[in-house]
Amino acid sequence: MRPSRAADPLLRAALALLVALSAACGSRLPERDFASRRPAATPEGGPPIRVGVITSATSPVGGDAFTGPRDGALAYFAALNARGGIDGRRVEPVTCDDGGSGVGNHTCVTELVEDRKVFALVATTALDYAAASRVSRAGVPDIGGQPIGPAYDTYPHLYGIYGSSAPRTGDRPGWNGVLYGGTEVYRYFKRAHGARTAAVVSYNQPSSAAYARLVTRGLEAEGYRVVTEQVDFALPNFRAVAADLRAQRPDLVLDALDSHGNARLCEAMDAVGAIPTAKVTNVQSWNSAVPDAYAKAPRCRNALWATGSSRNHDDTSHPAVGEFRAAMDAHAKGVTLRSQWQLEGWAAAMWFTDAARSCLAAGPRGLTRACVERYLTRREPYTARGLLLPVRFEHLARPPRTRRTCLSVARWRDGEGWVAQGDMNDNCATVPQLGYRP
Repeated sequence: MRPSRAADPLLRAALALLVALSAACGSRLPERDFASRRPAATPEGGPPIRVGVITSATSPVGGDAFTGPRDGALAYFAALNARGGIDGRRVEPVTCDDGGSGVGNHTCVTELVEDRKVFALVATTALDYAAASRVSRAGVPDIGGQPIGPAYDTYPHLYGIYGSSAPRTGDRPGWNGVLYGGTEVYRYFKRAHGARTAAVVSYNQPSSAAYARLVTRGLEAEGYRVVTEQVDFALPNFRAVAADLRAQRPDLVLDALDSHGNARLCEAMDAVGAIPTAKVTNVQSWNSAVPDAYAKAPRCRNALWATGSSRNHDDTSHPAVGEFRAAMDAHAKGVTLRSQWQLEGWAAAMWFTDAARSCLAAGPRGLTRACVERYLTRREPYTARGLLLPVRFEHLARPPRTRRTCLSVARWRDGEGWVAQGDMNDNCATVPQLGYRP
């Protein structure tokens, strides 16, 4: 089951699994990898607009797991400043690495919100957003963050990149502690590719197993025959799982594994010839590292599909994607990976910029947090020039039973990269919304 307009819960399960094994501390992250030509901002434009970017860059999950949104946002601001900023005012991003820990997250919020007095947070990507309530109490808009946990469906003043319909009173997430997600991913493969049987692979670890049950529930709601496979976390026998997948012949293979386990599963599937119509991965793995990560599994690699709520970062035929790619090449020096999370960080920075620009249209004193939040909560949905499926924020007293939801879909092809499968604004269906507790 896919939470409505939220980060894929596969990511949450895999991250929770890895976090249980280790801890980390926070430190500030410099911006030296981003080439930013100082803008031709005029003195009349006013002082810089300072924003904060919190990232779990050195989390126990590993090196590049969380840096994509930060890199995309910094590239956007560098390109913006090179053009003169917002009405002549330069945007000054201040980054902070919270180390993937709650303590580090509180340290970053203290530094950025209380000490540096940032106007807003942009593209937050925190493994443990422990200080979310402090950000909310301070009335600091947090714009375009990745909803790895339930904070963006809990607190006011927090605006996740995919929107929210929850009341967000600051008490419990969602509706009395229950979030709701749709079955659009499974509906898509059923409708577009005739899929009827799905396999769900998980570890014998609580968070992984819990997510597998969630996926199974959504698949069954769409009428799939579901095959469940579980491997030992300490000594996983992926070859045995692959052999059973070959016998069961599922159309789809989904999993609740970490990235390393995913690659090993693909290698085992390749070795025994268990290649489904689609090996479905998540937004975080929708990146250019596929050839290296799946180097030993060419057939499984070319069966990889990704789904999400933003336009394929490899679709350079779209003008907004082309602009994103050009800016990453020009300003993100040393960042060779290209990813969906970078594009979403870019969109988050654009969202803040559009909001700030709309406020400054009323004059220099028009830029207030209240004005920015009015832009974020307006009735017209936001699309970041077509990079995002329409994003809106509602406060529904009751969760919807069904919802019309659209889906961005791409599949990997050697030599072509990620190839979009139809337009994301057309891959739509009205699907049931099923409740789950985060």
